[in-house]
Amino acid sequence: MRPSRLLVLLLVFSAALPAAAQAPRTVAGVCGRTNWVCVSECIDAECVDKCMREGCEDSLKRLKSCTSKAACAPDDTQCAAKSCGLTCERAFEPAPKSPEKPVEDPCEGPKALQGTAVPAELVGTWVLSAASLPDVEQGNADRIEVQPRSDYARSLRLTPTGCFVLRTKLDDATLGRGSTLEVRAWGKVELSGKDKLALRTQDGQALGPVCGKERVVPLSKGKFKGGDYTYAIEEKDSLILTVPGATRQTFQFEREKPQAPEPQPKP
Repeated sequence: MRPSRLLVLLLVFSAALPAAAQAPRTVAGVCGRTNWVCVSECIDAECVDKCMREGCEDSLKRLKSCTSKAACAPDDTQCAAKSCGLTCERAFEPAPKSPEKPVEDPCEGPKALQGTAVPAELVGTWVLSAASLPDVEQGNADRIEVQPRSDYARSLRLTPTGCFVLRTKLDDATLGRGSTLEVRAWGKVELSGKDKLALRTQDGQALGPVCGKERVVPLSKGKFKGGDYTYAIEEKDSLILTVPGATRQTFQFEREKPQAPEPQPKP
């Protein structure tokens, strides 16, 4: 068979493949699904920074420089597209032609995920208030206490039926002015013994306005690692998660308090 004919057959065969088999790959230098999958399971800021460094840090720096010079307001989702359109498009993987719909709540409804039954003291939404970093320079288990960065807002929701949702919000300080993504991972909770908790991630999405367009980036084909922790509840409203191992990295969450109702206008 001649090479030209072989090439034609390969092209025809490729066109006949289902869309899933031709899913776009993450390109070096572009922020895409690989980065968001990595971010989706992060709790501390250093982990998020590492996810963003792998492939797309330089392109985001160029984008942030452009939106800053253009004086884009943080809440102006169209400014990046109008003033820095090409730079913005080059920083992110193109959105799928037929994006999937946002998953409203993977822990509710007939298809809700179910893991190990969760004790009442763990049920609820927890907001990260502090995290520790291993003292890698000394090579020992000492920890440097750090406060969570405001541009990485993180929360963990646990349901009675053993479903969890971990949310990380990336704002303009990370993605350039006018772009925001909420990166979510969800899955099943596994409890063993009195103080061992595992988060087994099964799926996720990254949602929000990017380059003037609403994005829904599916993470279902990503390689999730999940996380194993020991946990403790302090004073009923503080959840402490500790990573087993030499570093004993620790995360402290505070129970989310219901927002006070807005005062009604006086007649």
